[in-house]
Amino acid sequence: MPPETWIEHRRPGDRERLGWIRPDGDGFVAHDALGREATGTVDWLTAEEALEERGLHWLADLYQLDLPDGTRERVRLVEVTPERVVVKVDDFGAVDVVTASYVLPFPAPDTLRPFEGDATTFDGGLLPD
Repeated sequence: MPPETWIEHRRPGDRERLGWIRPDGDGFVAHDALGREATGTVDWLTAEEALEERGLHWLADLYQLDLPDGTRERVRLVEVTPERVVVKVDDFGAVDVVTASYVLPFPAPDTLRPFEGDATTFDGGLLPD
């Protein structure tokens, strides 16, 4: 759950939640839908513009999740709420494949990050650190 001091920011028009803006001294910091900082300390208008420019399209991107056993999974976001982030192992678009899901806290942990491998290969070219 975002702290009470975070102010929800919704996109004009369709009112989709793009993230939050939190006070920081004399300025504000924008946080994206995963609860991660999207700006440093800026003025209010710049924080709003940063969230609106970022939008939500990036939520459809590939991610990778570092697991406690040291392995990594190529994952996709399936649910992002102020309570939790749910990802599932990438099924490569197959509707009949059941894959593992992981429920993560909000804000999303650093173990979830944009995919660093080759998205055009089956194994993704993901190598351990």
